[in-house]
Amino acid sequence: THWKHGGIVGVFGYGGGVIGRYCDQPEMFPGVAHFHTMRVAQPAAKYYHSKFLRDLCDIWDLRGSGLTNMHGSTGDIVLLGTQTAQLEEIFHELTHNMNVDLGGSGSNLRTPEACLGQSRCEYACYNTQDMCYQLTMDYQDELHRPAFPYKFKFKFDGCPNGCVCAMARSDFAVVGTWKDDIKIDQEAVKAYVAGEFAPNAGAHSGRDWGKSDLQKEVVDRCPSQCMKWDGSKLSIKTADCVRCMHCINTMPRALHIGDERGASILVGRQGPRG
Repeated sequence: THWKHGGIVGVFGYGGGVIGRYCDQPEMFPGVAHFHTMRVAQPAAKYYHSKFLRDLCDIWDLRGSGLTNMHGSTGDIVLLGTQTAQLEEIFHELTHNMNVDLGGSGSNLRTPEACLGQSRCEYACYNTQDMCYQLTMDYQDELHRPAFPYKFKFKFDGCPNGCVCAMARSDFAVVGTWKDDIKIDQEAVKAYVAGEFAPNAGAHSGRDWGKSDLQKEVVDRCPSQCMKWDGSKLSIKTADCVRCMHCINTMPRALHIGDERGASILVGRQGPRG
């Protein structure tokens, strides 16, 4: 393409957070001779006050292109397109006036990212926001001063539903789970079978899918075949359960995660990029 990616450009004291981009025809297109990207650290689980968003957009309208990405693959706020001369000005306003830092970029630790966890989700098995915040504070140097041969990502999923895709998109994934039995309300199971409750919390109610079939839609779809329905009682063999969440998502009024909750830590990547 006509865009060059690279070159040493950034803010004083930081090696990460700014991605240098240049047009290869600056004489013909002087307005985009520089079109640098700035990554801004997102708040835990991406909860924003409307004033914060307005102030951020005001800065970018004045000193950048006005184009934003909420959010990039790493999880950061991505501010697309500004000139080299504006970088320090933007950095000063972000850090001094808005109390927000740049995110990670380059061959270093990327900004840790978490799902909304226990602040909103009944399935969260640990405090994702607190863990994400603590590791962000612990690894500030690695975020801003690249020292690795390649990027490294922490991501925190509160449960196996994986709303931030921690296992697929990070090198250090923390995924919430539980050790005891899935809690079963047998009367609610019968209500699903009878059609009194809509499966998937009504998410698929826009079309006539026919009567819900517990055997076909839940039991037979269990990846470890740990479930059994005898027509009046649903049973689950906990030792074989792989915590895929399918049964719980399909029948949330009948099934719920266990009480002995914690997290699994998975280290390593599935491929060279992500």
